[in-house]
Amino acid sequence: MTKLAIIGGTGLTQMPDLKIIKRDQITTPYGSPSAEYITGELNHTEVVFLARHGNPHSIPPHKINYRANIWGLKELGVEEVIAVAAVGGIAEDMAPAHIAIPDQIIDYTYGRNHTFFEDDNDAVTHIDFTYPYSQKLRSRLITAAAQANIKITPLGTYGCKQGPRLETSAEIRRMERDGCDLVGMTGMPEAALAKELNMDYATIAVVANWAAGKTEGEITMAEIEQHLHKGMANAAEIVKAFIALSSN
Repeated sequence: MTKLAIIGGTGLTQMPDLKIIKRDQITTPYGSPSAEYITGELNHTEVVFLARHGNPHSIPPHKINYRANIWGLKELGVEEVIAVAAVGGIAEDMAPAHIAIPDQIIDYTYGRNHTFFEDDNDAVTHIDFTYPYSQKLRSRLITAAAQANIKITPLGTYGCKQGPRLETSAEIRRMERDGCDLVGMTGMPEAALAKELNMDYATIAVVANWAAGKTEGEITMAEIEQHLHKGMANAAEIVKAFIALSSN
């Protein structure tokens, strides 16, 4: 079976029911990853788990060493990556605790180390990024959600903002005009780096809250945590169903 990794975001610093086999601390040419890589068994299948923000959750989105994280997964032989991410809902069907499997991304970030292809290259290297997420991986996640009887939205555009602050209502209106359905802070350059290293990559986007201006009042951390608890539990069930389908 193809070696699978799960990157856990806010609300998923450890994978439920993972029977830990080993822990790897990897030194990369790009510095230290967010946390140790945990290899374990889930539904009798070996997977690698990485906490994107560290464990405990301590690294803000703009400070994550995305290159080290992805490089380390490649060193461990990972070929497929499921990235779980907490996001804000912009589109009408992206209500709190809902899950989407996005098919497109718009990058609004700046100042992040976003490529492996910048030093000591024999030639300029471009990757095709027409489809930022693996189509076959997305398809299997959508099937897994159906198997787990969890309602999802099987597509959507993820707008990646810099963070760590949340957005203004004017910024969200602009993103909506741009075609964004979701807003997050970690989707890039993670997706592009995985593509550069020829790893299949897809995201399970868990809506933690309505984006700024979509409801009355301000967004609170208590509200986010409440919705994340349910949404991340459903995301974990989708991952389990995905593994069960893949091992058949």
